[in-house]
Amino acid sequence: MALTRIQPAAIADVREPNFRNIIINGNMAVSQRATSTASITTTGYHTIDRWNTTISALGTWTQSQDTDVPTGQGFATSLKMDNTTADASPGASDYLNIRQYIEGQNLQYLKKGTANAESLTVSFWVKATKTGTNIVELRDNDNSRQISKSYTVDSTDTWEQKEITFAGDTTGALDNDNAASLTVLFWLAAGSNYTSGTLNTSWGTSTDANRAVGQVNHADSTSNNIWITGIQMEAGSVATDFEVVSYGQNLERCQRYYYRINPNGSSGSIGSAAFYSSSSVFTMLEFPTSMRTSPSLETVTGTDYYNVNRDSGNDPFNDFSLNTSNIDSAHLYTDSNVSSTTGFAGRTRFNSASGYVAFSSEL
Repeated sequence: MALTRIQPAAIADVREPNFRNIIINGNMAVSQRATSTASITTTGYHTIDRWNTTISALGTWTQSQDTDVPTGQGFATSLKMDNTTADASPGASDYLNIRQYIEGQNLQYLKKGTANAESLTVSFWVKATKTGTNIVELRDNDNSRQISKSYTVDSTDTWEQKEITFAGDTTGALDNDNAASLTVLFWLAAGSNYTSGTLNTSWGTSTDANRAVGQVNHADSTSNNIWITGIQMEAGSVATDFEVVSYGQNLERCQRYYYRINPNGSSGSIGSAAFYSSSSVFTMLEFPTSMRTSPSLETVTGTDYYNVNRDSGNDPFNDFSLNTSNIDSAHLYTDSNVSSTTGFAGRTRFNSASGYVAFSSEL
């Protein structure tokens, strides 16, 4: 029987993504912080990695990693926004959107600010209780420029796929660094400061009044929900199929910005430890991937949430402090409720299901 030879390039195309999708975690699969957070009224990263909820006085929300997804499209999770306190009459300066910040050094191939600037196409799946016009915005943070385009939710509570193409911008190069050069925003509601002008559908100097003209108010009823998944942004004027990456690859890309260690039940190791003095202990950690910048520590304090195992004994303690960090590792310390011989080694671990240790270098 004759055998057909499969070319190596074809194998690589199947097995390895080329990361044409500029968006990280567009399928909403990674959620290190939480799978659901209620009573959201302030800006921050609340659940799904890389997606920042930006809000000012526009309702109260529960955000979750949901299993409601478009049928037969290969997605397992979506980001859900559930309005729990309505605001039917937003103040002029009120706003609500979800957004992702993107490093400039990852965008140089777009050739922004040159005659050869690439267009960008954003595609995604959305489902919403409220029908009508919605706005997607791109913001060039290095040059104070932006562009907005609209799409329409046609049917209530029905998954719909949307595709939007933004022309390339021949003005203003993006910085070649690890700062937030470009932001993609999905507006959910906006006050008149952002809707009273003319929608800026071509690249230009950022004017707030022209950013979200026509945006419906998803905050006007506690019956309103909105889901989104499968977000892809790629160079060119054609939307291609959503680029599939493994969960491990997706997680690693998210951990460049946020790395969290959660307890396994009420236990689980945190890191290797050594007593700097008889009453202070250092914990050494190496990150699974290099972070964007030297991260800050994010943790929670509670009675006996943590424990150091040392010389056949255990010392429970309440919290950690950050001694030093770089993009690859961190040293934590505690100097309360611990006692041993200077130089002795041990390990720190969780002593409660409520504890966690995280490191953030978010944009």
